[in-house]
Amino acid sequence: MLAMAGNSTLIAQTTHDTTAKQLDQVVVTATKSPKKLSETGKIVTIIPREVIDHSAGKDLSQLLNEQTGILVSGANSNPGKDKSIYLRGASDKYTLILLDGIPLNDPSQLGGQYDIRLIPLNTIDRVEILKGSQSVLYGSSAVAGVINIITRKAESEQTSGSGILSYGSYHTLKGAADFARKGKIFEYDLNYQHLNTDGIAEAKDTTGNGNFPKNGYNMQAFQARTGINVSGNLKISPYFRYSEYKGSISNGPFEGGKVPYTANLVNTGLTANLKYEKGTVYANYGYDYTQRNYGDPYNSLYQGRFHHAEAFVTHHFSQNIQLVGGASFQTYTLVKPDTVNSIISPYASLLYKNQGLNVELGGRYDHNNKYGDNFTYSFNPSYLINRRLKLFVNISSGFRAPSVNELYGPFGANPGLKPEKSNTSEGGAQLFLLDESLSISGDYFDRSVKNMIVFAYDPVSGNTGYFNRDKQHDHGIEAEINYNLNNVFSFKASYTYVTGETTQRLTTKDTTYKGLQLRPKNNFQFSAGVRPFKGMFISSSLQVTGQRFDYAYESAPPYSRVSVTLGSYALWNAYAEYQVPTTGCSVFLDVKNLTNKTNYYEVYGYSVQGTNLTAGVRIKL
Repeated sequence: MLAMAGNSTLIAQTTHDTTAKQLDQVVVTATKSPKKLSETGKIVTIIPREVIDHSAGKDLSQLLNEQTGILVSGANSNPGKDKSIYLRGASDKYTLILLDGIPLNDPSQLGGQYDIRLIPLNTIDRVEILKGSQSVLYGSSAVAGVINIITRKAESEQTSGSGILSYGSYHTLKGAADFARKGKIFEYDLNYQHLNTDGIAEAKDTTGNGNFPKNGYNMQAFQARTGINVSGNLKISPYFRYSEYKGSISNGPFEGGKVPYTANLVNTGLTANLKYEKGTVYANYGYDYTQRNYGDPYNSLYQGRFHHAEAFVTHHFSQNIQLVGGASFQTYTLVKPDTVNSIISPYASLLYKNQGLNVELGGRYDHNNKYGDNFTYSFNPSYLINRRLKLFVNISSGFRAPSVNELYGPFGANPGLKPEKSNTSEGGAQLFLLDESLSISGDYFDRSVKNMIVFAYDPVSGNTGYFNRDKQHDHGIEAEINYNLNNVFSFKASYTYVTGETTQRLTTKDTTYKGLQLRPKNNFQFSAGVRPFKGMFISSSLQVTGQRFDYAYESAPPYSRVSVTLGSYALWNAYAEYQVPTTGCSVFLDVKNLTNKTNYYEVYGYSVQGTNLTAGVRIKL
C-alpha cells in the first residue's frame, strides 16, 4: 500500500498556495485520518477545490477521466450514458467510491457499482484517489483503489453563499446555489443543483438518415449537512442527500430509441469524532437507497438498500507509532426478491515513522453471512531522503464480495459464489526539485485476481449465469511530471501503460486471452495553464487514448461474440475564466473537443460528443 505522494492533479488548473508544499499537503484517505503526504507511502492523487472550480463545464466523470491511471468509459459519450471507471485497467467493480469517507454501494446494480452521475460536481470540495489494493482499511471492492469524494463544508462564521449558472451545447442548462455558515457550536451547509440537457443520440447512427432521437436527461440534487460541536472534543455531523435523474437510453448499440429511465438516490447518515489526549475515536453511519426504473419495452424496477456502520480509533502510542483499528458492519439488500447479505469486519493497521522511514502493516478479517471468512493484508514501507527523493513499495491483498444481484438477482443468480481475491505489488519513486515546484514520479504495479465472477454459459452444468471462473493478471507503469511556477504557469505530462490477460476455464482446459476490454495499453495526457494578468486564468489540455478492443454480437444465429478493434483518438480541450474585480463574480468558457473529432468509439456502437461549449457565470457572496 505504498504511495507516490503528491499532487498528481490536473496541475494546469491548480491554484493552491505555494507555501503549502506538496509533501506538507494533508490527506485523510490514506490512513482514514489526517496525514501529511510526507508520512505515507501510498499513491495519492489530489484534485483540489481550485481544479474543481475550473471544471465548471465538466461533470465528475470527465474530471476523473483527466487523472493519471484512470479511464472513464462513457465520459465523452452522450452526457446521460452510464459511466464506468477503470482504475489502472481494473474493471469498474474493483474501485470503491467513498463520499466523505463512507462507502457508497448500489445493490440494485448487477455488480453493486455506484452511479457517479448522481453526484453533482459543484457539491465537491476535493477528491482523493488512493491507488492500489486498500481492502485492509476499506473492505470489499477496494481491489484497484479508492476514490474519496469530499463534499464542501462551511468555512466562514458569516452566512456565505455562492451560485453558478451556465448554458451550452445540446441546450444544456445548469444552475446551482449553496449557503453555509460556521458557528462555534452549530454549522450548516445547503446545496441545490438543477441540470437539463437535450443530449445527443446515444447510439451511433450508421444508416445515414440521422433520424435517431436524442437521449437527454434532467437531474436535480439537494444536499444538507449540519455540524454540532457538543463539546470542545466531540463533534456530530448529520447529513442528507437526494438526487433525482430522469432521462432516456437507446435500444442498444447502433439502435436508436428513447427508452425512459429514472433513478432516485437517498443518501443519509452521520459522522462523529471524539478527540482525546492521544488520538481520536470516529463513528460513521451511512444509508443508501437507490431506485432505478426502465420504461417500455423493459418495464423493470430495481431497488437496493445499503447500510454501513463503522467505529475506529487512531491512537498514538508515541511520536513514532500510531494504531488505526476498528470494525465495520455492512448490509446489502435487494428488493424484489427480498434478500439480505451482510459483512462484519474488524481491522487494524500499525504505522511507524522515524527520520524519513515510514512503515505500515495491516490486516483485516471479514465474515460474510453467505460465503464465510476471508483475510486481507498490507505491507507498505517508504523512505523519504532529504525531502527530495521518495521510494516506496506496496504488497497487499484485496477482495470483492459477490453482490446480492449475483447471488440472488433475477438473471442467472448463483448463491454458491465465493469472493473474488486479489494480490497486488507495486513500487516506485518520486523526485522533488526546485523547492518542490517540480515533481517527477513513476511507479510499476502488478495485480492478479482469481475467482473472478463472470456471467457465462457453463458447458459442464449446461446453465447460464454467474460463476467463479476466470483469472486475470494485469501490470503497468505510470509516469508523471508536474511543474508549478508561483501559480503563474503550470504544466503536467503523464503516461500510463496497462496490459493484461484473462484466463478462462471452459471445461477442463484453460484458455488465455490477451488484452483488456475497453482499456488501452497506452494513454498520454498533457495540460498547461497560465495567469497572464490578475483575475485571468487560461488552460488547455490534450488527451491521447490508444487502441483498444470491445466485443460485439452477431445479429444472426448462433449470435457469436466477436472482438472489434477501437481506434486511438486525441481530444483537445480549453478553458478560460476571468474574475471581475471587487464583484465576487467570475465568467468562464469551457470548450471540449476543439477539433470536433467524432469518428471514434469509447464504447462500440455508441456516439461521442463533437465540439461542445459551456459558458457561464459564478457568483460568491
